[in-house]
Amino acid sequence: MAAALVAEFAGHPVAGRPFFAPETLTSDHGSVYKNHHLVQVARTLGVTVLPARAMRPTDKASCERAFAGIQSLLPELLLGYRGVDVADRGADPEGDAVWTLSEMEHLLATWIVRIWQNRKLEQYAPAWDPGGQHSPNTLFAAAAARDGEPLQMPEPELYYQLLPVHFVKIHPSRGVKIGGLWYSGPVLREAGPPRRGGAHRGKWAVHRDPRDCREVFFELAGTWHPLRWKGLPDGDDVPAFSDSRIQQVLREAARRGLRPQDDREMLPVLLDMLRAKTPVSAWPSQWTKAERTERARELARARAAAGDRPAAAGLHLLPAAAAPGTWPGAISGLLTPTAAVGARKPSPHHWLLL
Repeated sequence: MAAALVAEFAGHPVAGRPFFAPETLTSDHGSVYKNHHLVQVARTLGVTVLPARAMRPTDKASCERAFAGIQSLLPELLLGYRGVDVADRGADPEGDAVWTLSEMEHLLATWIVRIWQNRKLEQYAPAWDPGGQHSPNTLFAAAAARDGEPLQMPEPELYYQLLPVHFVKIHPSRGVKIGGLWYSGPVLREAGPPRRGGAHRGKWAVHRDPRDCREVFFELAGTWHPLRWKGLPDGDDVPAFSDSRIQQVLREAARRGLRPQDDREMLPVLLDMLRAKTPVSAWPSQWTKAERTERARELARARAAAGDRPAAAGLHLLPAAAAPGTWPGAISGLLTPTAAVGARKPSPHHWLLL
């Protein structure tokens, strides 16, 4: 409902998320929080990344306390809970597990909205009203009423700006090479000579979503254009694959002794690895647990990428019940794409990451 109201006000589709960016992010020293892409995204959003001191959990005490509270209020009550130590778990926690990943995500989201955000803080009430009945929702409303909160409407194109960027040269006949694959599109013929100087002089910036590498995105004159992988067949019904799958395909092609002159020669290798053409002995029901987990994770990442991508662009997958002779039934359909969300100007908020 909130997404529909904001979309009507903004004039374009948006997702129902908070429409503000934090001013500062405090994180620990995990590589996921210090990589170049996160720094690039933070710079685009105008956010300052502030690493906590090593071995100082008190620098992000509110985050640590929040995770401990969530653990004691929800996960410890669910079947299959493994705990933080072997002494906390039962004899066979895997046998008690009854939640799928999507079900657990829905349960957690519902619990946060209905319980976590509305629970009474009791002894953790604010200092300016220690005897009052407050919840996270009421405190947020009080802060917004006191300091104000400008509603920021991000454009759908912010999705492309936040993707990892690759600086490459344009080959006249082959296009651009990213991650070992060639991508091309009619817009490359209109690009002309690049005007970038410095370390990337003579190169163009191309953005790629590592969750779905069937296409990359190229900006020209303020408009974003998708560039398709040259190994894809004609049409929109194509299998989704991630950047990790690309590396597997390249290694498998090298193992077979292939020296492809065109990326279309690598399509059979990709289809073999995606089990697009499989005998009965290799049906998904015959896969190992690791193979099923890997493919399910890859499809989940592709669905997330489609959900972030503006609706005007992007490919889609066939539904699960694909006809014989077409793409595999193991490749499920993606959700309807919506616009990406975010913000381009900071507001006075401080977020914590663990």
